[in-house]
Amino acid sequence: MPPVKRTNSDDPISTLVDLLSRLPGIGEKSAQRMTFHILRQDRAYAAALADALTRLGRDVQACSECHNLTHQNPCALCRDQRRDPAVLCVVATPQDLMAVEACGEYRGHYHVLGGLLSPLEGVGPEGLNIQPLITRLSRMEVKEVILALRPSVEGESTSFYLKRLLSPLVAKVTRIASGIPMGGELEYADKVTLARALTGRHLA
Repeated sequence: MPPVKRTNSDDPISTLVDLLSRLPGIGEKSAQRMTFHILRQDRAYAAALADALTRLGRDVQACSECHNLTHQNPCALCRDQRRDPAVLCVVATPQDLMAVEACGEYRGHYHVLGGLLSPLEGVGPEGLNIQPLITRLSRMEVKEVILALRPSVEGESTSFYLKRLLSPLVAKVTRIASGIPMGGELEYADKVTLARALTGRHLA
C-alpha cells in the first residue's frame, strides 16, 4: 500500500480532509464538510471516532472459519449454535454477507471468497478463499451450498467454476434466484429483493 501523502502534516484539519477525501465516493468538498462537522461536535465524539478507527486497524481480522471480517475469532456467526451447519452460503465479500444477513431469511453458515474470478485483473482461483472452502466441506456435513454471487460476468464465471468444483462434494449446489439486477451489487440490494432471491434459489 502506498504511503499516505499529507497536505500539511502540521495542520490537523488539512490532514483529516486529505485522508477523508481518499475514501470511496468522497471528494475534497465532502471531506471538508465531514471534517468541520466533526469539529462542531464535542470532544468526546472526536475521541470516540479516533478510538473506533484505532480499534478497526488493530482488532479486525479475517475469521479463520468463514473469512468474514471480525474482531473475534471465530466470528459470532460461526460460533452461533442456532445456525444450520448443513447449509453454507458462499459470497464474494463481507459486504455481501452483511446484505444477505440483513434480509433475515437465511440461518445457515457463510463462506467469504474475498472476491471473484477475474482473469483480466489477474485474479485466479488461487487468489480467492476456494481451497479453504473445500477444506471446510471435507470436515462439515454440508447438504447444500448456496452461491450468492453478483450477476456479473465475473460472478457468472465464478459460479460456473464453483458449481463444477463443488458438485462432487455436496448433494446440492444452488444459486440465488433472479431479483438482483444484472451487474448489481448485493450490498446495495433492498431486503425484500434479497429475501425473494434467497427463497427462490435454484440449482446452479
